[in-house]
Amino acid sequence: MYYPFFRGKQFELLAIRESAEVISNAGFIPIIEPVREVLSSLDRALRELVSRGASAAVIVNPRLGDHRHDGDGLAAYLEESFGDNDAVLPALLLTNLMTVEDAMRAISPYEDRPLMLVHAGFTDGKGLAAQLTATQLTHVFLDARNTLYRRPFIGGHRILIEDGFERKKNADYSLVDRFSDLHITYSELGANGYGDFLTVGDYYAEGGGPAYAVAIHLTYIDTDQDDAMFVYHFISDSNDTPVDPAGKFSQALSKLIAQLDSAGSCIEDTSAVQEFRELHARGHFPGLGYVKKLSIKHHLETLAAFQSPG
Repeated sequence: MYYPFFRGKQFELLAIRESAEVISNAGFIPIIEPVREVLSSLDRALRELVSRGASAAVIVNPRLGDHRHDGDGLAAYLEESFGDNDAVLPALLLTNLMTVEDAMRAISPYEDRPLMLVHAGFTDGKGLAAQLTATQLTHVFLDARNTLYRRPFIGGHRILIEDGFERKKNADYSLVDRFSDLHITYSELGANGYGDFLTVGDYYAEGGGPAYAVAIHLTYIDTDQDDAMFVYHFISDSNDTPVDPAGKFSQALSKLIAQLDSAGSCIEDTSAVQEFRELHARGHFPGLGYVKKLSIKHHLETLAAFQSPG
């Protein structure tokens, strides 16, 4: 099962809302770390998921964004809005700044209901595992390859998250990078599910500066490489100044369309790809946030198609 990790920016929440049916049909469970103080967009995304029969997890103690110093409002919001609905699961981040006592104090209000623990740098896994008594726990490990830390939690439901998206300046990307094989290998690593940070990556910034280069990131699964996932980076050509983002997008989009139309293209024909074709035909630039949203939707639909071929 796939657990995509979202940071809860506007374009990410829109991608969740617009992909709610895909998420539900595929059985995906989004993990959302809210980074904006206003919760209206998060609420709309969650209600759309629930209306489609999907589930999600919401981190109630974020380490990034507007709620990083006080998550009490998030916990209260979840309890008030979804307290009687197990489709929306509270999640706790366990970081390297927390002791076992800190972790148990945070966990105690949720002992009688399903809870997700997101292991994000916490160091005393053995000590924590010895203290845990709750049985309805899902363990999410943000360091997918740290098998020694995971060992004490071997009897629980375990999800591995891997950041397959290497962050660079847009102009520095090569055409193709390897993304991940975790969608194939997670069970061999002793896990019940897998996840990633989509085509955004684990890196977080409050805002971005002007784009000297525009990049469109599209993932694909290569059947000639044992179904490993790769990512295309379609980059604009005129990258010396930040002027004319629409022109830069047109350059990058033309490269995407050329790849789609090439013989043997591995890119899944998703709703996002169809929209990229429409944008190309119209010569329209919808804004960089919109482009990121389409990239996320494509990633979700690609993994859904891989999970349920045909």
